[in-house]
Amino acid sequence: MNNDSTSQMLTRLRKWISAAAPGARLPSTRSLVAEYQASPVTVQKVLRTLAAQGLIESRPGVGTFVRSVRTARPADYGWQTAALGSPQGPLRPVSAAMRSAPNDVIAFHSGYPDRELLPERLVRAALTRAARSEAAISCPPVAGLPDLQSWFAHELRDATPAGVAPPTPSDVIVLPGSQSGLSSVFRALVGSGQPLLVESPTYWGAILAATQAGVRVVPVPSGPEGPDPDALARAFDETGARVFYAQPNYANPTGAQWPARLGEQVLEVVRAHGAFLVEDDWAHDFGITTDALPVAARDDSGHVVYVRSLTKSVSPGIRIAAVIARGPARERILAARGAESMYVSGVLQAAALDVVTQPGWQTHLRGLRHQLQARRDLLVSSLRELAPMAHVEHVPRGGLNLWARLPDGTDVDQLVRDCEAAGVIIAAGTEWFPAEPAGPFIRLNYAGANPGAFREGARILGEVLERTAGR
Repeated sequence: MNNDSTSQMLTRLRKWISAAAPGARLPSTRSLVAEYQASPVTVQKVLRTLAAQGLIESRPGVGTFVRSVRTARPADYGWQTAALGSPQGPLRPVSAAMRSAPNDVIAFHSGYPDRELLPERLVRAALTRAARSEAAISCPPVAGLPDLQSWFAHELRDATPAGVAPPTPSDVIVLPGSQSGLSSVFRALVGSGQPLLVESPTYWGAILAATQAGVRVVPVPSGPEGPDPDALARAFDETGARVFYAQPNYANPTGAQWPARLGEQVLEVVRAHGAFLVEDDWAHDFGITTDALPVAARDDSGHVVYVRSLTKSVSPGIRIAAVIARGPARERILAARGAESMYVSGVLQAAALDVVTQPGWQTHLRGLRHQLQARRDLLVSSLRELAPMAHVEHVPRGGLNLWARLPDGTDVDQLVRDCEAAGVIIAAGTEWFPAEPAGPFIRLNYAGANPGAFREGARILGEVLERTAGR
């Protein structure tokens, strides 16, 4: 930003902005390129600088506008300090995975798949039909639409081996997204101040839900093929915990998938301690070279509480999931759900059921498998060639993410800031650890937008890493 042409552009645009009315639209990037005889990259850097200074704001798909500024007396919220008192636990910020990003950056941070990977045609048609149905004006049952309960139960039943009693529709509670379900499960089955065993690293949202429920999180180390059953047994013995939260299939953030034998061993440990396994099957539909194998399919004694989400695979706009639990545990979870929301939108339930029962749904999933594999392999090869210091030890067999180890001593927070300044947004691995990080890591989403920019993003990451390591 020190060359003369860039400085001149900044000066002239600041002058133009100062004379423009709040909300005035800036010329398009193409117009600025032509006017200043500058490259698109230079223009985007200038616009990012102006945005960082609070002078302009970008509205994706619409344009860039002069930011509206209001002069007002500063609000005094000091009284809330006394009214609220000290928080019961540390306040965790919203994850980087939930952050919106401007269109001119390479985004590896998102927790959601790109729009191109969603069954958009099926979703739009399903929402239209649901809006015309009885679901649009009626109150659904508290536990969910019976047909949707049946679909969730039958899906798990299809994976249940002979000799194991499959779940019934009455075991299913429909949820407004799995995040809400985790909050209810932790409150109902763990309780405030009690220990909850979790894999480490693990899903940041589960850590957040546990923290907000007042639950004491206890990490259990977990590697590319899951946790050590002996270490899990010791954690149960030492803490007296009665619940273990885990992601046996394509774990977020590592992508790990438990071998079938490990699932049996974990079940043995859980049963021996009279405990629950909360199985989060968020990525059930994102298998690439394997299929998801729910541990819940091998348990009929109520030890496994199974959480199955459709939010990421159907549409983020249709936040529908389910928890399958048997015995008194189900009643406690249902009561906890009622304290948060009386019921889940019937329109969204009907739309979700419509999508997953269409013949096109299975066709979509077959195509999705190939698309995810192509994106995953492209990002892996790009990192190995252009950013070898970001070491991907385990290439996941499904899911949406790569988990990359960085050289010891890497300042991950500084790396994130430097990458963003260069136009690449990444997610620091810190927030996926329930305690101190086991090392410097980053999580990279290969299901995000614009895979054509993966190589460029890897190149920038590699260059920034080299500079960081040389400090």
